[in-house]
Amino acid sequence: MPDALDATPYDALLLLSFGGPEGPDDVVPFLENVTRGRGIPKERLKEVGQHYFLFGGVSPINDQNRALLDALRKDFAEHGLDLPVYWGNRNWAPYLTDTLREMAADGRRRVLVLATSAYASYSGCRQYRENLADALATLRAEGLEPPRVDKLRHYFNHPGFVEPMIDGVLRSLADLPEDVRAGAHIAFTTHSIPASAADTSGPVEAHGEGGAYVEQHLDVAQLIADAVRERTGADHPWRLVYQSRSGAPHIPWLEPDICDHLEELHGAGAPAVVMAPIGFVSDHMEVLYDLDTEAEAKAQELGLPVRRSATVGADPRFAAAVRELITERAAVERGQEVTPCALGALGASHDLCPAGCCPARAPRPAAAGADSPYA
Repeated sequence: MPDALDATPYDALLLLSFGGPEGPDDVVPFLENVTRGRGIPKERLKEVGQHYFLFGGVSPINDQNRALLDALRKDFAEHGLDLPVYWGNRNWAPYLTDTLREMAADGRRRVLVLATSAYASYSGCRQYRENLADALATLRAEGLEPPRVDKLRHYFNHPGFVEPMIDGVLRSLADLPEDVRAGAHIAFTTHSIPASAADTSGPVEAHGEGGAYVEQHLDVAQLIADAVRERTGADHPWRLVYQSRSGAPHIPWLEPDICDHLEELHGAGAPAVVMAPIGFVSDHMEVLYDLDTEAEAKAQELGLPVRRSATVGADPRFAAAVRELITERAAVERGQEVTPCALGALGASHDLCPAGCCPARAPRPAAAGADSPYA
């Protein structure tokens, strides 16, 4: 048996994700949850939902989370980490509030949260923290004593997150025809967000053009490009590009879009492209539709050979990284000195989101941060 690892003071891990529909009848109610408060008509949601209907009304994200849960539980058992793992979503069952209610009933008092978003931004961090605060407030209103929740730090540059992406790019390059492989470009993709949200992402000192969101993605892209060069001997040109824009046309969002970038590369004579979705933990709908459907169609129209590399998903190295992040944070909470594990130029992210980090358009309470009302 492995030596037991110490997660004290924590007594549970919560996998917190976005959620997705699991059948055609779920699509519009799911999108109503996602867009609640924005006044979007149901007919418009049905149009947006066509992306899901192309795949039978099923988003892959829930099954991918189930696979990650299995990988985490297997890794924890194999390494002597006695920590139960729960799962809650922001926008579909199992809902976050229901899961926290279950955790409270099970007597869980100190909970670590793993969000399926690796980078700093409002939608990728603070909005999850706001949802946690809302759920905790609901429990209190019901007369329950909610657990204290802490969020694991951003893991964008943890080796267990980066190494699987390096391997994915290497596999995609190897899958290209030999006559175009050496000159292939790499398009590192992530979710486009409003430029104003990017500029204010991360701690206040990181605010500026692109903020921590762009800086962190560029750091990961450089890590992967450097590793690919070291392992293949080929120096592939690369760029960080964006996908999945959903906002009003008059509001500036991060650019260039992946399809525009493919056109630009084709016009410049690039022989092939590997699309590497470094901004996503798993192959959920925005990867399947925006890359595997739309971008692939654009590449075929251009006659440009493309490959799409894999996301991290339930890779055992990522599960091991989560275990390491848990034991690292637990040791910090116990007052021990810890050297956090991180690659690249930026170092390890903060454990506790500071005040002013990734601010909301309208201030709302957010848990698991320096400004949390749930200490």
